[in-house]
Amino acid sequence: MTLHKPMSRRDAMRMTVTGVGMAGAALASVDSALAAGAPKANLVAGGAASLRELTASLARTPRRRDFKSVPMILTSPDQWDAKALDLVLRYRGGPRQVWDNTALESPWLNLMRNAMNAQIWSFKHPDFLAVSATHGTAHLALYDDFIWSKYLGKLTKGKWTGNVWLKEPPDSKASPANFDDPEGVFSPHDNSITVLQRRGVVFLACHNEVWEVTMAVREKGINPDGLSHEKMAAEFTNHLIPGAVLTPGVVGTLPELEIAGFGYAK
Repeated sequence: MTLHKPMSRRDAMRMTVTGVGMAGAALASVDSALAAGAPKANLVAGGAASLRELTASLARTPRRRDFKSVPMILTSPDQWDAKALDLVLRYRGGPRQVWDNTALESPWLNLMRNAMNAQIWSFKHPDFLAVSATHGTAHLALYDDFIWSKYLGKLTKGKWTGNVWLKEPPDSKASPANFDDPEGVFSPHDNSITVLQRRGVVFLACHNEVWEVTMAVREKGINPDGLSHEKMAAEFTNHLIPGAVLTPGVVGTLPELEIAGFGYAK
C-alpha cells in the first residue's frame, strides 16, 4: 500500500445513500456507552449557537460499534451512523463546507483549520461548519490505537505505530481568548483531529474504505486471528475514533451533502 496516493474507490460510485433519517431499531438498541464519545466541543467560536447545538446533538447520538460481521455494500441504515449523518445533512447554520480528504500525508488538517479561521474571524461566520469526507489513505487517521497496534503499524512498515493525528500538541493548552496567537490553539502548531473536533469539525468515515483497507491488510497476510473479510471489516468499524460518523461510502455521500447545501472543497 502506498501512503502517498488514495486507495482504489471500486464500486463507490454505485453506492446510493438512502434512508438517512431514523437509524432503525437496531441502532436504537445500542448501549449509551457506544455513543459518540468525541472530545468536548469547548473551542467552538463565541456566538456559534447553531454549531453548539449540532455538536451537542451529535454527542448525544449513539454510534453502532458492536458489529460482528459487515458486507461489502451496506443496504440498511442500521449498518451506518444514519441518525448522526442526518443531523449533519439537516444543519441549518452556515456556511457549510465539505472537504474531500484522501491523502494522509497532505495538509488536509491544516487546510480545514485555515478555512475555519478565515470564516470565523475574517468573514464573521461563527456557525461555519467544516466536514471532512474522509477516505483514501487519510482514512487511516480515523482508527484508534488498537487497530494501529494490531494491523496498521505493520501495514505502514512501522512508519507509525499509533494514531498520531489524534494527539493534542502543547499549543492546544493555550488560551482560546487570544485567537491570533501565532503559537496558540488556532495556529498551525495545532493541526490535530481532536482539536478540530473540539472546534466543531465533523469527520465522516467511509465504509467502502473500511472494506478496502481490510482487503489490503488481509492480502499482506496481517491477520493474527484468521478473520474473514466480513469479520475484520466489522472489527475496524468498531474501532473508529470517537466522534466519527460512519457513512455507507463517502463518495456516495458527497452528493447528499452537496444537495443539502455544502460547498465542495478538495
